[in-house]
Amino acid sequence: MNTGFSPWAVLALAASMSGGAFAQDKIKVGFMLPYSGTYTALGVAIENGFRMYVNEQGGKLAGREIEFFKVDDESDPAKATDNVNRLIKRDKVDVLVGTVHSGVAMAMARAAKESGTVLIVPNAGADAVTGAMCAPNIFRSSFSNWQSSYPMGVVAARQEGKKTAMTITWKYAAGEEMTNAFKEGFEKEGGKVSKQLTLPFPNVEFQALLTEIAAARPEAVFAFFAGAGAVKFVKDYYAAGLHKSIPLYGPGFLTDGTLDAQGEAAQGLLTTLHYADELGTERDRRFRAAYAQAFKLQPDVYAVQGYDAAQMLAVGLKATGGDIGKKAVFQQALEKATIASPRGDFTIGKSHNPVQDIYLRKVEGKENRRVGVALKGLGDAGRGCRM
Repeated sequence: MNTGFSPWAVLALAASMSGGAFAQDKIKVGFMLPYSGTYTALGVAIENGFRMYVNEQGGKLAGREIEFFKVDDESDPAKATDNVNRLIKRDKVDVLVGTVHSGVAMAMARAAKESGTVLIVPNAGADAVTGAMCAPNIFRSSFSNWQSSYPMGVVAARQEGKKTAMTITWKYAAGEEMTNAFKEGFEKEGGKVSKQLTLPFPNVEFQALLTEIAAARPEAVFAFFAGAGAVKFVKDYYAAGLHKSIPLYGPGFLTDGTLDAQGEAAQGLLTTLHYADELGTERDRRFRAAYAQAFKLQPDVYAVQGYDAAQMLAVGLKATGGDIGKKAVFQQALEKATIASPRGDFTIGKSHNPVQDIYLRKVEGKENRRVGVALKGLGDAGRGCRM
């Protein structure tokens, strides 16, 4: 009997019914990043880095084209749930990439956990994302807040010989976790943090708190601010003359992507971070040259984190043959992977946070130059993670 189907049509139909046709569909990636406000430049750098890696692969990962969707999260936790649901429910993205603000990232993590959508966090260091909120489908290409700042406490006490310190930051999750991590490292090495100062996010009126620091005269100050807030704080600290008698330390975000604007005020500052402008490796040189050519900008840690978020997605998709639905295979592949990052190779820890070297950097001119390794192969504390 003639069915009207050619043998090739039958094979094609069988492939489609077995799931083979999914490879023709695009992978939908939803960027939920700050495209306005204090953190605008950070969001742009993350997207640039992600897109650059995808472009290097010919616009495809594991043979599948990538389609991008974008939402401006405005660094506003109050809008975060609605914004992330626009990507998950309206745009039906396969992968979420975001964000910078830790409060917004927590809402993204909750939504990803509930929906099962793969989430790769390319910056926000909220400890709970790879702590109590950890999940098989949630990964980070950046750092935890504890991981970025604990080493600076160790360095300030052990290498710099400081005995007393104060901290200052915005009163929100990222700031409080980073200053607490500094305090933990500093006091473990015999130092004492006498006071932890805060002001509301994104307030940049620092004068009253700088006056308090001047009166207390600690041996060191540890500060976390980022973006435009970091520019204003470093310049105000310098203008107040505090740099002459009280060294300022911070996580790398204090001086990353901000040196052009900070100018002389930032010179000599020591920070700790998982990336520096002068690592001297061939892998990093190629990355920096390609980024500068593509975007007419020098890359920073945010660009690296975006680039590595795309690398991590590529690793998972390759293992699944491009089928994002194979969540267990995706997860296992990343847990076993070594990511060849511009920052240096890193692995993914049991809480799905990078296990990586944390560099000690010093501002020289317009670069955060590596002067050593603060702590080698440091993993996330992962407190509260149950997977």
